[in-house]
Amino acid sequence: MSYVAKLVNKTRTTISNTTSSVRQAFRGRLTRVNATEPIQSAQISALADELLQDVEHMQQFGFTSNPPVGSEAIILPLSGQTTHGIIIGTEHGAYRIKALASGEVAVYNQSGASITLKNGRLIEIDCETLNIKAPAGVKIEAAAGISIDAQAGVDITACNVSCSQEITAAGQINGNGGLEIKGGQGATFSGNVVQTEGSFTTVGDVKAVGISLTEHDHTVSVGKPV
Repeated sequence: MSYVAKLVNKTRTTISNTTSSVRQAFRGRLTRVNATEPIQSAQISALADELLQDVEHMQQFGFTSNPPVGSEAIILPLSGQTTHGIIIGTEHGAYRIKALASGEVAVYNQSGASITLKNGRLIEIDCETLNIKAPAGVKIEAAAGISIDAQAGVDITACNVSCSQEITAAGQINGNGGLEIKGGQGATFSGNVVQTEGSFTTVGDVKAVGISLTEHDHTVSVGKPV
C-alpha cells in the first residue's frame, strides 16, 4: 500500500473516531416543562432511560408554546455535548391538526382550539370563546358584508351605536329608553299604531283620512275647533 493510501486510511479512521465520540441530534420525550423563565426549559427522558434536566427550548421569536407532557422532542447537543443540548423541535401526534391541504398552516393547542390559514385566503378560527382586547379600537373592512349568526342574541355595551345608512329589523324594535326620529323624510308607518300609556303631543297639525285636526269645520254655526 502506498504512502498516500495509508495516509488517506489513517485520516478516515481519525475522522470516524472523532465523529463517533461527538453526540449527534437525538429524540426524547418531555416529562416536565418550566415556562416561567425567560427561556423555557424542559426535563427530557431520552435514550436508555437517560433523564436530562433543564434543557433549553429554543423557539422562534414572536411565537411561543408550552408543549404538553409526553410530547416528542428533538435535542441537538451543541459541540456534541449532551449537557449543552437544546430542544429544536417538538411534536405531539394526538393533538396535531391532520389532513391539511398543501400550503395550509394551522396554530392549535391541546384543548382543540385552532386558527387555520386555509387555501383561498380563508382564515378559520375554531374555539369555545373568543376574547379580543383592543383598547384603542377595532376596525373591520368588509366590502362584501358581514354575517353574524348568534342564536342567543347580541349584547352591546356602549354609550351609542351609529350607522351611516339604513337599519332594517325583521322583528320588533324596542326602545325602552325613549325614541327620537329627526331629519330625512320623517317617519312612515305601515300597519296599526297603538299607544297604551301617556299622551300624544305635537306642535303641528294631525290629519286623519285627509281631515285636519286644527282646520276642519263642524256643522253650520258651530265653527272650527278652538
